Amino acid sequence: MVRNYLFTVLMCLIYGSSSCAIQKDARPIPAAERYDIYLPILANKSIGVVGNQSSWVKNIHLVDFLLSKGINIKRIFSPEHGFRGTADAGEKLKNSKDVKTGIPIVSLYGNHFKPSANEVQDLDIILFDIQDVGVRFYTYISTLHYVMEVCAEQSIPLLILDRPNPNAYYVDGPVLDVDYESFVGMHPVPVVYGLTIGEYAQMINGELWLKGKLQCDLRVVPCKNWNRNQIYDLPVKPSPNLPNALSIALYPSLCFFEGSVVSAGRGTDQPFQCFGHPKMKASGFTFTPKSIPGASKYPKFKGEICNGVDLSKIELKEFRNKKRLDLSYLLLAYQQLSANTNFFNAFFKNLAGSNVLRKQIEKGMSEEDIRASWHDKLEAYKQIRKKYLIYPDW
Repeated sequence: MVRNYLFTVLMCLIYGSSSCAIQKDARPIPAAERYDIYLPILANKSIGVVGNQSSWVKNIHLVDFLLSKGINIKRIFSPEHGFRGTADAGEKLKNSKDVKTGIPIVSLYGNHFKPSANEVQDLDIILFDIQDVGVRFYTYISTLHYVMEVCAEQSIPLLILDRPNPNAYYVDGPVLDVDYESFVGMHPVPVVYGLTIGEYAQMINGELWLKGKLQCDLRVVPCKNWNRNQIYDLPVKPSPNLPNALSIALYPSLCFFEGSVVSAGRGTDQPFQCFGHPKMKASGFTFTPKSIPGASKYPKFKGEICNGVDLSKIELKEFRNKKRLDLSYLLLAYQQLSANTNFFNAFFKNLAGSNVLRKQIEKGMSEEDIRASWHDKLEAYKQIRKKYLIYPDW
């Protein structure tokens, strides 16, 4: 692990990442645009690419860019939502071929989450470039875990092209209980963990979270000119239902509704920027979910009028200044609906990382009392997190 970390530090020192010096008012540069660093590493090798619609080098997709530079891509591995990012959340995907390049695509969100030994045995190195949003139940970090695991088992180096995390400006939420491990929560981290995907990979390696306490040969190419407090407006949607910076900021708070009877706005033009239910109290705001191919084919309450709360007018800077996820939305909906519905479903414990949050809400605990119960584990996590930072902390 020390050798892997030193590689990243060396990249910072040689190429001037934001962990060494940030040019004032300069544009944050994702690692994918720092091809002078990684192209020599990939030259004359057979590579696999873990990527999706967010894997761009300025105005060209990473796969197309690598092919134009003569890099030999043997295989593409695609996460939830698919390689081109058009599949619904939770939709199982089959292996296929990329329609543009003809390169075989192995789905890591279909029959299996982890590449098989046969699918990587002819590769010299695997390149990982996916835009993360820094939230535990966003499944790209689970895909990262399994890719790291097969790399460790098969002695294949993993090269991560780091990208800014738009939710890296704080740490918050309940820490996952390992007894509740699932694909929407594989590690004992809070809902919002405050790391880029490169930093997170270093933590997986360093904390020995891979099966058998293995460590993979990990190298991270860092971003340049980025710090955690910047508002980073993503150039490409990281997934179909996170269309803008506000939805990404609200996602840690509103995704809890996926484990309840409440709609978080899927099937509307403002997903994760509103919430509601047909039985909520009328507030002057309604929405009617509809089928949207490539985003929400089968949304909750399709064709039904939902009373709810419109969050789309929230000022992004104002919300970010709180530096915490907002439980008030969940508590409000529970207060209005618990008497007339089976409010929670079995998925809620996976999102929350245990059954504790559900029990706290059912007991009528206040938001501040619930938040106070997170304190000790959050502080312990923050100490672990410090060991893996590539970029300056807040």
